[in-house]
Amino acid sequence: MLLFATSDKGGTGRSVTSCNVAYRRALQGSNVCYVDFDFGSPTSGAILGIDALEHGTTGNGIHDYLQGIASEPERHSIWAETDRSELRVRPDGAGELVLCPGDSDGGEFPSDDSTIDRCVRLFLQLSSEFDLVIVDLSAGRSHATELVMAATATRELAALPWRWIVFHRWTKQHVLAAHSLVYGERGLSETSAMWGHPEKRLTSSVRFVRTAVVDPDGPELSGLKPTQVRWLNKIDADLHQMAANLKLGRMNLLGSVPLDPVLQWREQIITDADSVTLDIANQKTVNAFSALAKRSSEELFVAGLDVNGGLDR
Repeated sequence: MLLFATSDKGGTGRSVTSCNVAYRRALQGSNVCYVDFDFGSPTSGAILGIDALEHGTTGNGIHDYLQGIASEPERHSIWAETDRSELRVRPDGAGELVLCPGDSDGGEFPSDDSTIDRCVRLFLQLSSEFDLVIVDLSAGRSHATELVMAATATRELAALPWRWIVFHRWTKQHVLAAHSLVYGERGLSETSAMWGHPEKRLTSSVRFVRTAVVDPDGPELSGLKPTQVRWLNKIDADLHQMAANLKLGRMNLLGSVPLDPVLQWREQIITDADSVTLDIANQKTVNAFSALAKRSSEELFVAGLDVNGGLDR
């Protein structure tokens, strides 16, 4: 399974959520590979706790591989190489968790036939070795997005299952941006058709993930004045209605991730120790990541749950 992670804006929590989904899916027993296609800002190494890869690799990263500079991209086992002690021991029953990092000096670049061929070979190879391959793309209408559109349209990848997850924060501006990325001019749907994908294949494979979602009735907002809570509830209701109108509602929602203090201060993997032993992260966040990890690999995408455990409106 190929899972493409994208967003229209930066700062949506796309990479940190995708890394946590990869981690949780590995804990659930799957072999997972995380591929950093965010050519301009490869931060997955920092999130996964490998200090030497905080901003990509100086060796043979994905960027160099796709441009034909490297014959194979680097691979790094998180369990073996992470500098975070909590991640250094592979739990019983956990699958592999591998990172293919981006290049520290990389950047956006247009693709040609040879680039597309190398991308196809990479996806075929990784899909044969791993149960789930998460490809973290550059934000917006990027060359990275067009490259994977071209690759997945080839005959070689025709039978390979793939899906798209579009991340957005729970604000009016981000909801509008996520809709535009999928359905707007030069968006995912239009680009998919340009590369010859079957009609509706792309839109049927897209699901949305809301990040940094605040529960207006949650205990973390208990210090607000009643007028502020009423206002937040009104805004939240308006956002639900807007999302439904723009096809970002329940039927296209994979899940939501609540606002978490740890992720506000540091983008990292949230372990069970963070939520239970250290008590610095919220258990709701762990539950949200675990649910996303499970749903993202199910045979069919299903309607997601909101952060309060109920079906989204």
